[in-house]
Amino acid sequence: MLDKLRQNPLVQKYWLTATLVLSGLILLFLTLVVGLILGINYPNWYQSLPFKDSLPDFLRPTVSEVKTPDGGTIIRTVEESAIIDVVDKVSPAVVSIVAKTVSFDPDRGSVTDQEGIGTGFIIDQSGIVITNNHVVCQKTLDYAVVTKDQKTFDVKKIDLDPANDIAILKIEGSSLPALELGSSDPSVLKPGQKVIAIGNALGQFQNSVTVGVVSGVGRGITAGGGGCPGQSRETLQNIIQTDAALNPGNSGGPLLDLSGRVVGVNFAISVEAQNIGFVIPIDRVKVILDQYKKDGRIIKPYLGIVYQTIDPAVAKVQGVPQGAFVRRVAGGSPAEKATVVAGDIITKLNDQRVTEDNDIVTILNSLKVGQKIPLEIYRDGKVVKLTATLEENPE
Repeated sequence: MLDKLRQNPLVQKYWLTATLVLSGLILLFLTLVVGLILGINYPNWYQSLPFKDSLPDFLRPTVSEVKTPDGGTIIRTVEESAIIDVVDKVSPAVVSIVAKTVSFDPDRGSVTDQEGIGTGFIIDQSGIVITNNHVVCQKTLDYAVVTKDQKTFDVKKIDLDPANDIAILKIEGSSLPALELGSSDPSVLKPGQKVIAIGNALGQFQNSVTVGVVSGVGRGITAGGGGCPGQSRETLQNIIQTDAALNPGNSGGPLLDLSGRVVGVNFAISVEAQNIGFVIPIDRVKVILDQYKKDGRIIKPYLGIVYQTIDPAVAKVQGVPQGAFVRRVAGGSPAEKATVVAGDIITKLNDQRVTEDNDIVTILNSLKVGQKIPLEIYRDGKVVKLTATLEENPE
């Protein structure tokens, strides 16, 4: 019976087809594996090919040759070269933020010490430096910035924007190296894009470089006040997430694209995981910077609440509307004067719906001091409409 089946032309045709298909799949798999291995190692053994100079351009690896002091040659990929070029270009404008303290030593007398506490970067040749609010919020301390070549500049003026965790420092200088600001718009900055972080890691390893990717955009996080007096935990929306390693001391440093442009300001890390860092988008900083250059100081409208954004999923589970849950109202603030109380949910501010993407801080950034704005409040199952007059942020 088996012999008859084997002699059947249809069976013979089936087995021949199956054998050819299986052989083709095995050959394809082996080709892919070998090709991957060769592709990964190609830049290394390409240099030893006796006929490498005769190869067409599309067969040449994307590498560059670098001569060493002893006359040898090392190979760098295009990506490595781009990162090195960016670091060389921008490092002079990345500064360490130090706190200056004066003490009396019985043997040496008056002693001035400097402790590294964070990072900043120069964005204007006249001496405008960007860093985080939580890096320089202690009013009892004197601050200075130290450049890569160890030049020290005393900070003459500090302007704070606690709601966005941004600070603008002014130092005296001219023709200083400055960084170019890029774009953090989601249409430009994409998850998976390579980025570079530079900072004063642990407050002592100046201009430390780490490389990673944009892990996500539009994130929302709640961060602590960073030890700033009178400042509690704040919720920040539309934040960039990166896996470039950030450490204590990196706060206030730049996150850069491979063109050397700043796409964000590093400000927080997750203590519950590794390689999860958070970055303030540079487009948000540009708005603050434009107003600062116009008025000579940061002028921010102030409502006077500590809040937590309620996302759609939580709102559905709890049976409440999406908005900003008011955790605390500052005494004497515009919110208190408008009779906002803890436990309220602000669903609309200036006729704009409060959402994850359009939170309280985002809306306030578009408003002005002295402006009267309507508020729509959800309180005890009812909708309450109030009016508040925005004041200047007292910070």
